[in-house]
Amino acid sequence: MTCTVTLEFLGDLLEAEFTEFAAHRAARLSVEHTILAQDAGRVLIRVAGLRALVDAFEMAVSLGPQSCIVRDVRRLENQPDGARTGRAPTDFVSTDVVE
Repeated sequence: MTCTVTLEFLGDLLEAEFTEFAAHRAARLSVEHTILAQDAGRVLIRVAGLRALVDAFEMAVSLGPQSCIVRDVRRLENQPDGARTGRAPTDFVSTDVVE
């Protein structure tokens, strides 16, 4: 089953390195990704693909490149097959702390 998820990564993120790392992981996992927002402390990424591969992307990127520290990951689940939930990207349904 495919899904679309918006992930918010928070921490000590070097923008270029972190987004390059995310793009590389997305390509390796064959998932689509779009950077929605970014700065040194926050990167918001929309990811679409097979659920297991989207989950693997979240885990891989939460480990980040060695130069970046991800302190928190927030995840917004969208309905499968592109159905809309009516929630805004800030209405995250779960918070996972990565240390």
